[in-house]
Amino acid sequence: MTAVPHSLPANLQKATLTKLAKLGIHNRFDLVLHLPLRYEDETQVVRVAELEPGESQQVEGEITHCEVAFRPRRSLICQLQDDSGVVHLRFLNFYPSQQKQLAVGKRIRALGEVRMGYFGLEMVHPKCRAGGDNAPLKQALTPVYPTTAGLPQATLHKQIHGALQELELSDTLPPELLARLQLPGFADSVRLLHNPPPHVDEQALLERAHPAWLRIKFDELLAQQLSMRVHYRKRRKRTAPQLPGHGHLSGALLQALPFALTNAQQKVWREISQDLTQPHPMQRLLQGDVGSGKTIVAALAALQAIESGFQVALMAPTEILAEQHYLKLREWLEPLGISPAWLSGSLRKKDKLAASERIAAGDTLLAIGTHALFQSQVEFKQLGLVIVDEQHKFGVEQRLALRNKGIISESSRAHQDARSRAARTETYREDRRDASEHATKQIDGAVDYGAVPHQLMMSATPIPRTLAMSYYADLDVSVIDELPPGRTPVVTKLVSDARREEVFERVRNACLEGRQAYWVCPLIDESETLQLQTALETHSTLCDIFPDLRIGLVHGKLANAEKARVMAAFKACEVQLLVATTVIEVGVDVPNASMMVIDHAERMGLSQLHQLRGRVGRGAAHSLCILLFQTPLSELARARLKIIFENSDGFEIAQQDMQLRGPGELLGARQSGVPMLRFADIGQDTQLLDSARDMADEMLRDFPAAARAHLQRWMASKPDYLQV
Repeated sequence: MTAVPHSLPANLQKATLTKLAKLGIHNRFDLVLHLPLRYEDETQVVRVAELEPGESQQVEGEITHCEVAFRPRRSLICQLQDDSGVVHLRFLNFYPSQQKQLAVGKRIRALGEVRMGYFGLEMVHPKCRAGGDNAPLKQALTPVYPTTAGLPQATLHKQIHGALQELELSDTLPPELLARLQLPGFADSVRLLHNPPPHVDEQALLERAHPAWLRIKFDELLAQQLSMRVHYRKRRKRTAPQLPGHGHLSGALLQALPFALTNAQQKVWREISQDLTQPHPMQRLLQGDVGSGKTIVAALAALQAIESGFQVALMAPTEILAEQHYLKLREWLEPLGISPAWLSGSLRKKDKLAASERIAAGDTLLAIGTHALFQSQVEFKQLGLVIVDEQHKFGVEQRLALRNKGIISESSRAHQDARSRAARTETYREDRRDASEHATKQIDGAVDYGAVPHQLMMSATPIPRTLAMSYYADLDVSVIDELPPGRTPVVTKLVSDARREEVFERVRNACLEGRQAYWVCPLIDESETLQLQTALETHSTLCDIFPDLRIGLVHGKLANAEKARVMAAFKACEVQLLVATTVIEVGVDVPNASMMVIDHAERMGLSQLHQLRGRVGRGAAHSLCILLFQTPLSELARARLKIIFENSDGFEIAQQDMQLRGPGELLGARQSGVPMLRFADIGQDTQLLDSARDMADEMLRDFPAAARAHLQRWMASKPDYLQV
């Protein structure tokens, strides 16, 4: 079994330790996994006549000329000659010691990228060392490691080589499972990647397609899957209030609605309703494309909890979205005798205190708000269900803080608060041995986790299958995969900024015909670096162009009362054209709004464009979304606009977005507690991910000791990964 990773050498200077920490290196096993970015081939020497421009090659010869030139800028220029020709070496930054090393008559080897210069073949800032018979060629490719300012490659080479010599790198996978994978051993893979022999397929190394790379990527994916499964088991060990409800309130709501639930809504509602009756906490992700009807499902879940005598908290990332939920749920629930409370950071201190007191007393059954809900002064009497909308926009600690308010008794609440504080201490994070023991206890099921509320997370940003398998493997997932009837497809048009006048005319006609429109701009204030049309400028311009239209303005810096007034006027058709920033990205539902113009669409991401487009097409009228772009377009912007133009399915858009940007950006901020992948690419390594997913279940079931060893190896320095 693998030992807990050893600490870094005690003789390292504090400055070096700080720089290593910037690279994520905290122990010697982190050094082992600090794998090369690329390699330099110092195993062979190429004659000058055989040098190829564009290739990185090593040449050996004698310095026949060396001078400091001052045009076009000060530089050191040397001529290196062998029996086949001359190559020029150019140094833009140099020291006297380099001039001495490159004096005429010296025999050296130079390694660098060859290119055509003014005087013929040249290398700019090549790596130089003494040549001759006393300088044997290296027997392996030379690794080039990721580094940071002030940390030379030589230091990394020395520390990594020492770690490879000192650490036990035995395999964590049982022999029968390793044989099935048909991948090399862990130790062999690591050593090959740090010291590849000359005959190795260098292209396969660079593309991370070599079997040694596949083994490292598989182990990383397996560790991630194990940690997620452990968390899933951990949740099953907790207790939660059983919320069977009696169906009176939810039945009354369904009867009062002017629409019927779709088959997809009914299916996910049954899944959620069943979860709420269990004695362990639900942790379910509800996915649904823009306009698929997630809010009514959340309302039914809230009513089941309320019918069972418990409180519900609904948290959204922005005030506009939270307020939209508040207004919609108040409209649905007040006729049933339930008055939701509104809690946000912008409330006056007096109003916030009054709302908090009602929540603490249990008088408020449903609290809706922003991050203000999980502040320390807000306490719930009996919180049974937490609903988090657009969950990926909250950090893990924020979601934990809200969930941690769900302990029913005062004594258990105090216990959980103490446990939560302990989990956040730096001592706990840095104590690798305790983290390893904690992982062991979780796998063995020997940890008492206490009671927590059920949790329903919602996302209108569809998550590709591979992303859900990797980063949400600890959750149960429900998908609303159909839109309510009566929704008209939104026609998307790409229009160059040169045709802006035509767009003005289409907006005017739509508004004069009794419909409403959005005009979305990406910035509020003028920027010197991004010459964009701002919401303020556009509002002023459109007021001049359309004196006969009622035009409103909404942006993030607007006072909340004014923002609410404008949105209410738009919803009541008192405002015909709404100029807005992307604060209207989610949560705004105005069925009469059938046209949207997105200015500078080339500056926005696919998810944002899809969310914005979803603000129209919510009624029966023909709907149009115009993506107004400026030329010239970058390749990435062109690809994004092509995808949004050709697709209306949010899941397909998300899949293509992940291929463009990678999973890290699609997930948003790298949230603490979510094991981001360093080596594997879930867009390309789907087969490895499938294998890791299956093997994680098998190891936890049949080889718990191996599972512990694997988690200790990969996660011992990351205990927060096990705290989600």
